[in-house]
Amino acid sequence: MAATVVRHLRAAGAPTAADPLPRPPLRAVREDERAPVDPAEFRRVLGHFASGVTIVTAAGAEGPAGFACQSFASLSLDPPLVAFMVARTSTTWPRIAAAGTFCVNVLGAAQGELCRGFAVSGADKFAGVEWSPAPVTGAPRRAGAPAWIDCAITAVHTGGDHLIVVGRVEALGAAEEGEPLLFHRGRFGRFSGA
Repeated sequence: MAATVVRHLRAAGAPTAADPLPRPPLRAVREDERAPVDPAEFRRVLGHFASGVTIVTAAGAEGPAGFACQSFASLSLDPPLVAFMVARTSTTWPRIAAAGTFCVNVLGAAQGELCRGFAVSGADKFAGVEWSPAPVTGAPRRAGAPAWIDCAITAVHTGGDHLIVVGRVEALGAAEEGEPLLFHRGRFGRFSGA
């Protein structure tokens, strides 16, 4: 039956899965090329998109590692995959990559200071922070986080000045109540239902 449909579409001149549309050429931006938009304007406009805030953590040989991350998303239901983006210049990312696993801690509305602490470089981010090992990977799971997702790294892709990290969900959990911490136009905020 499927072969009959494909033959009909081809005869009608319609593209099929067997005849994918041509892809645009992919290439890196050369050093001598000007960015198509001003970086400050890019940041200002995209700042209008409100996002949740997370802390991505891992357990490593040098102790726990983690960083604040607003570039996190659900990617696939089957298999269960999530993704986060991290700057190529991150000093924490190599430690998470070496661990091969991570835990995403979704932050609650009252955890803005915690997020700020994990956004700095070079400090002991876990000083005074209560956590326990995530059940499968052992990555730090923040006490009081409204939700957590325990993952194994399955792929890392390049994305300009960032890396796109894909993780397979091994375990997860969430509290029944609590408001998320949101980031909008450079500030933390809260969700207020209508």
